[in-house]
Amino acid sequence: MKIAVLGGGPSGLYFAISMKLRDASHDITVYERNRPDDTFGWGVVLSDETMSNFDANDPVSERMIRENFAYWDDVKVIRGDEEMTSSGHGFCGIGRKKMLLLLQQRARDLGVTLEFQTDMTPERIETLKIENDLLVASDGLNSKTRALYADRFQPDIDMRANHFVWLGTHQKFDDAFTFIFEKTEHGWIWAHAYQFDDTTATFIVECGPETYDAFGFAEMTQAESIALCEKIFARHLGGHALMTNANHIRGSAWIRFPRVTCAHWHFDNVVLLGDASATAHFSIGSGSKLGMESAIALADQINSDKPLSQALADYQEDRQLQVLRVTSAARNSTQWFEEIERYLDFEMMQFNYALLTRSQRISHENLRLRDPEWLASAEAWFQSRAGSNAGRAPMFAPFRLRGMELVNRIVVSPMAQYKAHDGMPNDWHFVHYAERAKGGAGLVFTEMLCVSMDGRITPGCPCIGPAQVPQWQRMTDFVHAETPAKICAQIGHAGRKGSTRLAWEGIDKPLPETENWPLLSASAIPLMPGNVVPKEMDRADMDRVKADFVQAVHAAEAANFDMIEMHAAHGYLLASFISPVTNHRTDAYGGSLENRLRYPLEVFEAMRAAWPEDKPMTVRISAHDWMGDDGVTPDEAVEIARAFKAAGADAINVSSGQTDKAEQPVYGRMFQVPFADRVRNEIALPTLVAGNIYEPDHVNSILMAGRADLLLLARPHLADPYWTLHAAVELGDTEQAWPAPYEGGRRQAVTLAERAKAMAQ
Repeated sequence: MKIAVLGGGPSGLYFAISMKLRDASHDITVYERNRPDDTFGWGVVLSDETMSNFDANDPVSERMIRENFAYWDDVKVIRGDEEMTSSGHGFCGIGRKKMLLLLQQRARDLGVTLEFQTDMTPERIETLKIENDLLVASDGLNSKTRALYADRFQPDIDMRANHFVWLGTHQKFDDAFTFIFEKTEHGWIWAHAYQFDDTTATFIVECGPETYDAFGFAEMTQAESIALCEKIFARHLGGHALMTNANHIRGSAWIRFPRVTCAHWHFDNVVLLGDASATAHFSIGSGSKLGMESAIALADQINSDKPLSQALADYQEDRQLQVLRVTSAARNSTQWFEEIERYLDFEMMQFNYALLTRSQRISHENLRLRDPEWLASAEAWFQSRAGSNAGRAPMFAPFRLRGMELVNRIVVSPMAQYKAHDGMPNDWHFVHYAERAKGGAGLVFTEMLCVSMDGRITPGCPCIGPAQVPQWQRMTDFVHAETPAKICAQIGHAGRKGSTRLAWEGIDKPLPETENWPLLSASAIPLMPGNVVPKEMDRADMDRVKADFVQAVHAAEAANFDMIEMHAAHGYLLASFISPVTNHRTDAYGGSLENRLRYPLEVFEAMRAAWPEDKPMTVRISAHDWMGDDGVTPDEAVEIARAFKAAGADAINVSSGQTDKAEQPVYGRMFQVPFADRVRNEIALPTLVAGNIYEPDHVNSILMAGRADLLLLARPHLADPYWTLHAAVELGDTEQAWPAPYEGGRRQAVTLAERAKAMAQ
C-alpha cells in the first residue's frame, strides 16, 4: 500500500514502524510540520504493561526506549508541610524529544520516508487522500484533518475548566512521581512532577480558573509566568529554574485541555489515530500509550487481508471500547482535579487515597497488591476515625447517626416487591426483609411504604399506618432479636406515578380504567399518555397529605423502626414539587427552587417533629433528572440537600432519574457516586448512594476516598441476601459474624475460598 501519515508524533511514527514490520513493501511517508528535534512537551509516561505490548510488537524499538528510561515505583503527595508516599505503581518516563528521535531512527531504518517542516493545508490533505491508498491522520488534538472532514468524523470537543502550563526543570524528582499542592493568597495551585532522564524532570503547573484569573496569568509573558511559578514552588525546586520549550507561543503558554471524542474514526481511505480521534488528560499519563497501542491495532487490521473499508471498521470496533475506558478514566481524573478544593481539607491519608483512586482505574484491592503496608495503614486510619480499632476494610467500619449505630456501611437498598394485598404487608415481606437482615448488612431499607391507599404506586405496594403496625412490628422484632442489623422505613406517596400495574405486568402502565384511583401531583401532568391525569394539589390536599405523612411516622415509631426516610426522589409526589419538569405551578409552590422546595420541606419538618429526637431521619433526592437544563441538575441538587440539612436531615440519600420518560441517563459503574460525593463534601453532611455498586472493591474505594458514607446495594441483594457475609469471606475477613446456626456454612465458605485462592496462585 501507499500510505501517507500526517503527524510525526509517537502514534504516527509507531504506526509507520508497525506497518513496515508487517510488510516491508509498504510505501509510507510521514509528514511532520515541525523540525525533527522540535517538541513542545517534556516527558512521556509509560507503564510496565504498555512496554510489554511494545516488546511483543517490536522488540528493537522497545529496547531503544527502555534503555533511555527513568524508573520510579512510588507516588509522593506533598500538601503544604505534609507529605505521604505509597509504592508499587511501576511507571517509567522518557523525554518526549528523545523518544521521537529514537522512533524516527527506527522508522528510517525500516525504510519509512520522513518529511519535516511540511505544513498541511486543506488542499494538500485532499491531494494526499487521492494520491494514497490510505491517509492516516495522527495530527494531534488540533487535527486539521479532523477539522476538514468534521461532517464525517463528527467530533465533540469539550474544553475543560482548569489551566495548566507544561514546564521542565533540572531539579531532581527521581524518587517518585510527585504531586505538590501549595496554598497561595489566590487559592490552591499544584504541580505534577516526574523525572524523565538523568538531568531533567517534567513540571506541569495546574490551577482552577478562579486562581488563574486572580493571579492574572493570562496577561503575563512566559518569563513573568515562569518567574511566578518558581516563586510559588521555590522550596521544592532547590534553587533550580523552571524552563519552557514553547517559546514559539505568544503570551504565557498556559492552556486548557480539550477533551476530544469522535463519533466516527474513518471514512473512505482516511482514518484518525491518537489524539486526533480521542484525547486522554495528562493527569493519567496515557496519551502516548493510547495512540501507540492504537497504532498496533490499526496495523494489525490493515494487514489482515480484509478490504480496507472492513479493516477500518473493525479497527474502530475493536479499539473503541479500550480507548473509551482510558478516556473515561482520564475524564474522571480531569474532573477530580477540577473539583480538588472539595478534597483539600481532607486528612492527608484520605486525600492521598482519593488522589490515587481518582480515575477509578486503581481500586482498593489493586492498591493492596501495589502497597499492602500502606493500604493497611489507610484502613486502620479509616477504622480509627469511625471509632473502631479493628483491622478491617472500610466497609466493615461502624457508623453512627444520632442514637443509631450501624455495625458496618452496607445497606440493603429499597426494592419494591409488589406483593402486598390492599396495602397490607404479609409473610413475603417478613421473609424478604428478615433474610436480608440475617445476611450481614448494617442497615435494611423497606421498599417505599405508602402513606395512604391512594398514595400507592401499584395495587401490590404496602402502606404504613395504624392498620399495618402489627405486621411491620412482627418483622422489626425479629430483626432486632436475631440480627445486629437496623431497619429503616422509607415513607412516601406515589403522586402521578400511582395507579399503575405490577412491575412484571408492565412498569408504569396504567391499570384497567375500572381499577384506577384518583391521583395527586404538583401539577396536572400525567406520567405518560393514557395514564391517570393527576389533580394539581390545592392547600386542602397539601394539609391532608401532610397529615398522612405524620401519621405514617407515628406508625413507624409504633412498629419500632430504627430510622425513617422521606422519599422525595424519582418523580413521586414530593419530588414532583421539586423538579421543574413536573412542577408548572404559578403560585408560591412553583417557579424558583425556593418555592418548589416549600411543600416538601414543610412535610419533612412535620415528620421530623413527630419522630423521636434520638432516631435519625434521612431524605432521598434525585440529584439529576437527566433532562438537561429543563430538570433538576447536580448544581441544584446541592442546594436541595442544603435546604434539607437546615431542616434537620441527618443524611441525604442521593439518587437520580425516573422523573420523566424523556430522560436520557448516563449509566456506568458507580454512576451516582459523583452526585453523592459533591453533596457530602460541599455541604458537610453524610450521604448514602446506590447505582451499579456491586463489588466489595466498589464499596471500599468509595468509602475510603470520602465520596459517600453508606453504600446501598439493590440487585446484588436480590441475587444474594447474604452478600455481606460472602463479601467478608472473599476479602479474607475473619471477624464477620454469621448467625450461630449457619456457622458450618461459614467454615465451608472460608475453606472453599482458601482453596480457590491457593489454586489460583
